[in-house]
Amino acid sequence: MLYQQIACNKRKTILVLAGFFLLVALVGAAFGRLFAGTAGGGVIFALILTLIYVSVIWGQSTDVVMNMNHAKEIHSAAESPQLWHVVEDMAMVAQVPMPRVFIIDDPSPNAFATGNDPQHAAVAATAGLLQMMDREELEGVMGHEMSHVRNYDIRLQTIALALASAISLLVNFAGNFWWWGGGRRDDDNDAGGVLAIFGSIILLIFAPLAATITQMALSRNREYLADAGSVELTRNPQGLISALEKLKDAQPMKAADQASSALYISDPLKNARHRPFWDNLFDTHPPLDDRIERLRHM
Repeated sequence: MLYQQIACNKRKTILVLAGFFLLVALVGAAFGRLFAGTAGGGVIFALILTLIYVSVIWGQSTDVVMNMNHAKEIHSAAESPQLWHVVEDMAMVAQVPMPRVFIIDDPSPNAFATGNDPQHAAVAATAGLLQMMDREELEGVMGHEMSHVRNYDIRLQTIALALASAISLLVNFAGNFWWWGGGRRDDDNDAGGVLAIFGSIILLIFAPLAATITQMALSRNREYLADAGSVELTRNPQGLISALEKLKDAQPMKAADQASSALYISDPLKNARHRPFWDNLFDTHPPLDDRIERLRHM
């Protein structure tokens, strides 16, 4: 059951990423059609822009993400013995290098992993998580984070962020060009041309929403996969189940960075329990109850 779920989630991730790249191409085609008269040129422009964004975001160090979340690095087990040894154990079981370890001085329990690959990874845990979780629960949480590292989810999130940023920039370019009269008018009287322009405008208007939904689907899918990976590493689903039960009552973090909120094991900006069901529709995290239910059937 566990390995079937992992394989299913991987297939879904490939489909979601393919949809993301298709959306970038469509937005580029719409942009090119409106302002250059050629959809192909717009696609090429969009792909070049996306590669630039990937390169820029790729060059950002782990230190930037940690600074944004006010995390402080620890360098030995003497500074936080239980956290250090649990991360060390989970890294060994996952067969990845020992990541850098950080602590965030916040009473709300949470954790995340970041980096470009397992060789340059880092994990962070809040002071509240270390205070609230026993070793079994902490192993479940760190198993989840090390699964993100082992599965290259940290790299996947970087790519998704770059794609979403490229789409937003293209849409902003289109809005500015249109506002200043930059759209082509040569074929405005042609029925096919008018229809193509109308379709391009509609696509550009709804592209950011589509990008958000795609990013949400990607992140949700990887959370389920990391939960399954944690069970694979710890051989103990009850540890993560118990940890997620405690996270349901966690209050929002005081200074979590919104741009990196999708990295956390649980949404750091909202309380998981006291929310109407429709408030979960556009979350990057699946509901904790759903995650717990899946774990109980493993």
